[in-house]
Amino acid sequence: MKMRLAKFIADSGFASRREAEKLITDGVVFVDNKKITTPVFFVDGTEQIIINGKIISKNKDGLQIYLFHKPINTITSRSDPNGRKTIYDILPKRYKNLKYVGRLDYKTTGLLLLTNDGEFARKMTLPDSDIKRVYIATLHPKKITEIKSPSRSKALREFLSPLNSEDKVFDILRSGAIINGVKYEPMDIQVLSRYPIKIQITLTEGKKNEIRITMNWLGFMVKKLHRISYGKYHLGDLSVGKIKKI
Repeated sequence: MKMRLAKFIADSGFASRREAEKLITDGVVFVDNKKITTPVFFVDGTEQIIINGKIISKNKDGLQIYLFHKPINTITSRSDPNGRKTIYDILPKRYKNLKYVGRLDYKTTGLLLLTNDGEFARKMTLPDSDIKRVYIATLHPKKITEIKSPSRSKALREFLSPLNSEDKVFDILRSGAIINGVKYEPMDIQVLSRYPIKIQITLTEGKKNEIRITMNWLGFMVKKLHRISYGKYHLGDLSVGKIKKI
């Protein structure tokens, strides 16, 4: 059965479908020695497909998913122009071809999914996937005078009061908020402790630096951020820097 070339490449595990489409339009994909530059091209798997000199074949191993406990001060990328350590500098050589599912920023630790299937990675990160990501964040309050919004400064002051046991300061994020023109979907936020301030946050989207941006807007600095689950996959007691197949 024929399928789009980009889907074939994604199914092979070489790249996600979006990445495959870019490779095609960049002119580095050849089918039977013919350069293909349009994603609207179909193959059945009998052709010789070459990308940047490498022959691509169907993924014969089936879907493989791994849990990886990302350490702090590592980039979720294959390389970094600033010379910072990447997750692939830590992973054993036999895992170098795995793809990451979404990203964790340089300072964030915890669960990062890795896979051999580019299409699986793409589906898990689609904006409308509604997949829950759960984080534990340790916060430090900013100075009240740094918060320009009277309502947010009042909410923070009340939250920090030793006589107060409520956590209404987070209600605006629980309902969803627009910050600097960017819409953030409602978050589930539970206060785990007040001294230090530690919260559990559940997101259903993956905007860049979402937790750090929204918490800063509320009046908190994120001191530590750690992901404990992604959909049905949980970090559990996996040690830092270790990888486990599931």
